[in-house]
Amino acid sequence: MEHPSEEAHGDFSTNVALRLGKRELAQNIAGEINKKLPEWLAKVEVAGPGVINFYLSEYYLLEELKRVLDLGEKYGSNQLRRGEKVMVEFTDPNPFKEFHIGHLYSNAVGEALCRLWEFNGAMVRRVNYQGDVGMHVAKALWGWRRMLNAKLQMLNLEKKPLKERVEILGQAYAEGAKVYEEDNIAKAEIEKINQQVYSHDPEIEELYQKGRAWSLEYFETIYARLGTKFDYYYFESQAAEVGMELVQGGLKRGIFKQSKGAIVFEGPHTRVFINTLGLPTYEAKELGLAPTKYKDWAYDRSVIVTANEINEYFKVLIAAMKLVEPELGAKTEHVGHGFVKLPEGKMSSRTGNIITGEWLVDEVKRKVLEVMKDGVLRQAQDATAEAVAIGAVKYALLKSSIGQDIVFDFDKSVSLQGNSGPYLQYTYARAKSVLQKALASQGVALRSMNTEELTILRWIYRFPEVVITAGERYEPSQISTYLYELAQRFNTFYNKHTILGSDFRLALTAAVGQVIKNGLWLLGIKAPEKM
Repeated sequence: MEHPSEEAHGDFSTNVALRLGKRELAQNIAGEINKKLPEWLAKVEVAGPGVINFYLSEYYLLEELKRVLDLGEKYGSNQLRRGEKVMVEFTDPNPFKEFHIGHLYSNAVGEALCRLWEFNGAMVRRVNYQGDVGMHVAKALWGWRRMLNAKLQMLNLEKKPLKERVEILGQAYAEGAKVYEEDNIAKAEIEKINQQVYSHDPEIEELYQKGRAWSLEYFETIYARLGTKFDYYYFESQAAEVGMELVQGGLKRGIFKQSKGAIVFEGPHTRVFINTLGLPTYEAKELGLAPTKYKDWAYDRSVIVTANEINEYFKVLIAAMKLVEPELGAKTEHVGHGFVKLPEGKMSSRTGNIITGEWLVDEVKRKVLEVMKDGVLRQAQDATAEAVAIGAVKYALLKSSIGQDIVFDFDKSVSLQGNSGPYLQYTYARAKSVLQKALASQGVALRSMNTEELTILRWIYRFPEVVITAGERYEPSQISTYLYELAQRFNTFYNKHTILGSDFRLALTAAVGQVIKNGLWLLGIKAPEKM
């Protein structure tokens, strides 16, 4: 069964008889059903050489409208995944480095998947895995020490706002990364710092802990803006020791091999798990992360959301995991999302070569404030602008399939006319505005309905189905597509008909608002009641 591409051909259709090459069979099936139609079905017809089309009754559509109003925020949810435990790792910024737009994308995807699976009945835990050791940390610490020696005093630095301190760490990393490629002496110094971090050398430990704490505190301010609350935090420093033990054990079992002083895994392609300095690579740490997570919460599925540039890396990692920890390897999945690109001429506010996630949100917020109407208190306006800006960014990232690259268009993202988060938020606010002007009564009785009303009803009932398929296919974009179509249908109805004075139309408006609000929540987007 599927939905026909044109609603004039029914609400559902099947081509089973057509595939069997028997139009007569299709006619017989339709004839038998039409003899005794159930209350939810209006008619069954045969089209072409054997497609059977089913038309839902107006009685059923009105009953579904009542369900929306009765269930409210629970409408569209189900218990299909009840009892399933899913751990989702996403965002994963690294201390001492900027929170860039790739982390923003990962956060939007991960949070939406979590909400989808929760709405489908699963128990979900949100996980954030952060690289607090490794060469990027050593490069940042090298650059930071140079800054402190040259022009910065720690006492003065600590007095600066958190955001400024973190920006200085980002600059320090950029400087360290640059000299690492150009200066052999600096490279040796950075490699020494890397070993000092792992060994907790007192010479570097205090500076390391201070920078780490600043970064993590700053990341929390971003998570709060985005509406994500993590259940568990994991760090490379924590997973490294476990990973080392697993690799050493796997070496004895023949899973890993010695190669030129390093320990490697020869899977889909060869990857180093312990380098020539005897230190665990990202691969070994990730290997150690799986049992570390499982010890805290015995999951049925572990889903890891990252950019798709490391898809091949995860193929090797999961192949190794299936040999080292077969049960956990079978439970682990990787979801790779695309890249975010900005149009030319929009990068003037970047720091170094990194476009930060917070800069993108703030830039969108600035544009939202420009287009918002006058006559709203400044405090309320700013709060609404924040919700709309976050909605604009998240929707722009989620309206396309997860694996696709995205060119972020600032003007389109904040448009109140096109396929955007603010357009959906505005439609919701419009519906709430109508309801606030009406009396409490919102009756739903069988009555003659016009084309625009039926068009909305024939879309509303699909929402629970879309929730299921979006969760099964890991595709929040299906929610975006559904909501945009619903908003268009409602706005056509709104522009053509008077709503106040009709209990049915008020009920229809309330239902549309509820479904839009539920769908936006699934995308991690707030629904302001006034705009």
